[in-house]
Amino acid sequence: MASSTAPPTIADPPEEAQSDGSKLRTFIGILKRFIGVSDLAAVRFSLPSQLLEPTPNLEYWTYLDAPNAFVAIGTSDEPLDRMLEVCRFWFTKDLKYVKGRPCKPYNSCLGEFFRCNWETHDNAPRIDTSPLKAANGTLSGTASSASSMRSAKGDKNAPAVSFTVPNHTVATPAGKPIRVSYLTEQTSHHPPVSAYAIYCPERGLTARGFDQISAKFTGTSVRVLPGEHNLGIFIHLEKRDNETYQLTHPAASLGGIFRGTLSVSVSDMTYISCPKTKLKTILHYIEAGWLGRSTNRVEGIIFRYDPDNDDKVNIKDVPESDIVARLSGPWREKIEFTVGPKPFDSHPLEERITIIDLAPLAVAPKILPPPEKQKENESLTLWSGVTNAIHAKQFGKATQVKQELEERQRELARERERTGEAFQPVFFRQVVGNGGQPELTDKGREVLERVQKEDWSLDGIL
Repeated sequence: MASSTAPPTIADPPEEAQSDGSKLRTFIGILKRFIGVSDLAAVRFSLPSQLLEPTPNLEYWTYLDAPNAFVAIGTSDEPLDRMLEVCRFWFTKDLKYVKGRPCKPYNSCLGEFFRCNWETHDNAPRIDTSPLKAANGTLSGTASSASSMRSAKGDKNAPAVSFTVPNHTVATPAGKPIRVSYLTEQTSHHPPVSAYAIYCPERGLTARGFDQISAKFTGTSVRVLPGEHNLGIFIHLEKRDNETYQLTHPAASLGGIFRGTLSVSVSDMTYISCPKTKLKTILHYIEAGWLGRSTNRVEGIIFRYDPDNDDKVNIKDVPESDIVARLSGPWREKIEFTVGPKPFDSHPLEERITIIDLAPLAVAPKILPPPEKQKENESLTLWSGVTNAIHAKQFGKATQVKQELEERQRELARERERTGEAFQPVFFRQVVGNGGQPELTDKGREVLERVQKEDWSLDGIL
């Protein structure tokens, strides 16, 4: 009698992984084809799977690598202190670049979406600059206590005060975590744009924006800039009379391509503005120093401005009388601030306050929906075949699955073109536009509210 047992399934064997040098040579060979192309991101070229980070693009770009810095925004009563809270968040939003290495996640598919939670603690020190606002920017009555703090540390040169955030895992005495929820959707394919919303009702905090990058290969580095629809991150403080802060993204460069040591550098301006408080921040990222040595420093000012005549784009353009604080330090390490218009270097050490020390921080983990609760166009499910193959070092299979996904997207695009049907996002009202601030649809609000309750069901929504 013949056996009815099915033959055993033979898994694809793992392939020999490329060395870093081999990967880089492959990467350079691909980039050379695009010298002179005005925007690499618009071309949407496909990299071999062995050059990709096994992470969907929508999961990778969230700006909440340190969620405890985000939930601390709006804590302080003074406008200057709240602006400093926003600056502190800004310096932590991309810890992955400080702690990790540059990488390329998957390109997003039109209609793809991602959702998650973070649970963090209210452990960021409250920023209070009132003792620093005495005449001539001195510490006034706190100088003696500042000196004693340094003595207790055994280091007379240690900063007097630190407002840096600890790791997100450090619990407060109450120990109750704060939940932050996130939803993003790919709203456009040409140009590639995604919309996102961040939701923390306990703190009356929301944030939103469009993500889009523009990239150009110069022959020695890749220059990355925000695309025309990416007007920055818009943070809204419901409990502070609905203040809104706009945080614009600087240009960055991926260098070290021919040295074989990829690195990210920034040499551009970031602007953080709040029309309601009439305070604005200019952060100048300085890449090169004396004799071309890399410094990776940032120098900044916070100043009073006129929202109806917002024409100050460089630090040197701002009258000293309008400056209320200055910031300085290496953006990969520790950044300090001083209060008042005096140049940063003219302040003694006890007047230089640490706003963030990135050295001890780690990227916060996300809380993800279980696989059985995910839809087929949800990032982690959509790309699971590619991710699993890359982790198994089955790069040929990963490339095949990736190409099948990409061809499916082309088929859907051809069908929309044939029928004349325009793509409409499910969770956001705008594909692009609206001043860079996408609005949630009723379905989008419902999903975020469910995620906030850790209800991953999409029944009745999709």
